[in-house]
Formats: sequence, structure tokens, C-alpha cells
Amino acid sequence: MTDATTRPITIDGYHAHVYYDAGTRPRAERLRDEIAATLGVEVRALSDEPAAQFDNVVPWLMLHREGLDVLVHPLTDNSYDDHSRYAVWLGNPVALKLNPTSRGYRPEQYPTQR
Repeated sequence: MTDATTRPITIDGYHAHVYYDAGTRPRAERLRDEIAATLGVEVRALSDEPAAQFDNVVPWLMLHREGLDVLVHPLTDNSYDDHSRYAVWLGNPVALKLNPTSRGYRPEQYPTQR
């Protein structure tokens, strides 16, 4: 495997994953609605969707995440590293179910990507 420090890595965008449960879902819905209204970012149902306006979305989430935990990661050609090695957390890290043998993105996961 090639070390990431010896080859150029292209970032094609970013994702922000907001973690919620049944009790915090109303806050996550309010947060999603406020992001759309305040930043004009395209949002969809609560799920893993791209956040194309990193410079606006991430600083805003830092200040307005309502205590929810958020994973922010780039979109490179390696989904495993994107969600682990290159990721940053706002709030507390959440245990992720990562599959180290599945490093690519499936096109149906992110239809607007690439």
C-alpha cells in the first residue's frame, strides 16, 4: 500500500455527519433546517449527505451544533481513511463501524459525488 504522505491526495468535497438518536432527533431536525435557512446549503433527509460549502458549514456547526456530535471528513478516493485518518470531530467521537477492506465509495451512496 502506498503511504498517503508520498502521493498527492485530491479532496473532492466534504461530508458532515450529525449523530442523533430518538431523543435528540428533534434537535438534529432543527439543526438541519437552520443550516438550510442560514447558509443556503442543500439538505435532505437526516442521513449521510455531502456538505459542499465547508467554509460556511463547519464553522457554523462548531458554534450551533446544539450538543450533537458531528464527524467532518473529506471525500478522497479512500472512504476508510476519510472516515478515520482524515476525519475531525465536533463534540465527542462516536464509535464507527468501518470496514478496512472496503475503501472505495459506492456510486449509489453519494449520487452527487464525482
